[in-house]
Order: sequence, then C-alpha cells, then structure tokens
Amino acid sequence: MTREESADALDLILTGIPSPAQIGAFMIAHRIKRPGPEELAGMIDTYLKLGPKLQSQTKQRSPICFGMPFDGRTRTAPIYPLTSLVLLSAEQPVVLQGGQRMPVKYGITTQELFFALGMNLSGLTISQVQSGFLKNNFAFIHQPEHFPLAENLIYYRDQIGKRPPIASMELLWSAHRNKHLLVSGFVHNPTEERHWKTLQLIGEENIITIKGLEGSTDLPVSRKCQASHIKNKHINALTIDPKDYNFHAKDVVYKNLEVWKMQAIEAINNKGPLIESLLLNAGFYLWSSDITSTLQGGVKKAEDLIKSGSVKDTIDKIINWRKSIKSTS
Repeated sequence: MTREESADALDLILTGIPSPAQIGAFMIAHRIKRPGPEELAGMIDTYLKLGPKLQSQTKQRSPICFGMPFDGRTRTAPIYPLTSLVLLSAEQPVVLQGGQRMPVKYGITTQELFFALGMNLSGLTISQVQSGFLKNNFAFIHQPEHFPLAENLIYYRDQIGKRPPIASMELLWSAHRNKHLLVSGFVHNPTEERHWKTLQLIGEENIITIKGLEGSTDLPVSRKCQASHIKNKHINALTIDPKDYNFHAKDVVYKNLEVWKMQAIEAINNKGPLIESLLLNAGFYLWSSDITSTLQGGVKKAEDLIKSGSVKDTIDKIINWRKSIKSTS
C-alpha cells in the first residue's frame, strides 16, 4: 500500500468502519507480509492525527521519547523507569507511552512499575499530563485514558495471537509534537533499517535505535549492545560494551512486581543487582542527550545523582504533584 492508503486503512479500523472479519483479515495479511516503511509511516500519520498531543514549552530542553513494546516485559527486569528518574534528576525531560496489560505477552506495564514506587500515573486527563510535563519535565501517555480509539485494537491482537504491524508502529510513534530525541527498541536486525526509513519519512531528525532487552530501550549489561544514532541524516553506528565501563553484571531476571520494587529501591540507593544496569543505561542516555560529553561522563553523573539523593527527591516531587491533582478515575 501507499502511505496514504495505509493511513486511510488504519483510520477506518480505529473508527470501527470495517467489519471484525475485515479488520482481522487485514491485520493477519499485514502480519504475514510485514509492512514497509511507507505503510508504517501512513499508520503513524493516522496516530498523529487521531491520537493525543503533547507540547514542550520554549525554554524546555528537548525530551527523550522512549518507544517500547506496549505488551510489556516478562523475562528481564525493566530498567527504563529508573533511567527516566535519573534523567529527570538531571533536568532532562522524558516522555513515556504505554497501556494496560495486553497481548501477546501481557507483560508488566509502565503504569504498574511506577505505581510500585509510589507514583500514580493514571487517572489524569491529557490536559493534566501536559501541565505536569511543563512542571516536572515528565509525561506518561496512557493509552486507555488518552487514546481510547487504539484500545479497539486489543481484541484483534488477542485473537490473532501474534504481534500485528500496530506493535511495530507503536515503537515509532510519539505523542510529543516538538523537537525531541526518539529512542526505539528493536529485536531483529532487519527491523532497525525499516525503523530508520520510517522515521525519516515522518520527519524525525534525531533518532536512536537500540537492540535492547526484549525489544525495549534498555541496554543489556551482560553483553555488547548494538545501537545507532541518526542525527541530521548522519548514521553513527554504536557498539556499547559494558566491560569498557567496568560493568560485569548479568541482566536481572524479572520475577514479579514485589521483587522488582525491592531491587529498584536498592538501585535508587546505589546498590543491589540492578545498579550496574541503571548506571550504564542512565549514563548512555545522559550522553545521548548531550548532558555529558562522553558515555563515561554520563555514568559518573548518574552515580553522582543517585548518591546525592536527587533521584529520591525527584520521586517525592512527582508523588507530591500527583497528590495535588484530582484524579479522573
């Protein structure tokens, strides 16, 4: 399909015009074929048209927008919530997106992970999310509340039993409308080039693709990590070797939310099994957002922010702000 045809097809699906049989057939066919960059770009066009919109203010730093699988994590302990908190402590804005537990993995969600640390990110209107973003540099776009049209697709994801093209598109779409650094996770190498082409088609100018844990934006600490940074059409291929920064830990297995909460609190206190993963990830993204001039400098700054208590202060700030906001739920 052309970009325009793909955009029209998803628009019709989201608004419920075709029959369930037609929608299912379309998504299965696309799953078998796999969408090309033009088709993915068309899908993103529709999400940009129908979905929520988030804006930065003039003096605000460009945010990092993390694109991760909406069906969550099941095998490895998520690092990105803690990475986000370190970035926020360095006054680097962060935008996250996600939903409820959904097929095919039904993995742990962003909302659940932050809630375990005392931060309730649900029950907010998009206007309240926008206000919080300007005040705290942090925004979480929660699909059930901010993009209910997209919830209509969950039934089909469950029935098909495989990740549809929508799942690929979710890694590339951001509700944030101004300049930003868009970080997209991937698993299979051919996916990376498809992501590059799609993002360039929709006008993204600052892109990082990461072969992360379970297709997320979390760098592994147990092995070398393949990544690429595309800025102003220039591709910089990266290989991040944790051993170069004196990290020799294993990637922590995800067991359950209670265990993760304990490990996360330990990491915020500069100890425990997640600390090396956190320092590597936070260091990488501090460097990528030009807060530090080197990755090693990013690791050092991340450690300083954790040791100083700035990360815990950031958590308290978000908790107190959320308490001041009347919930919609």
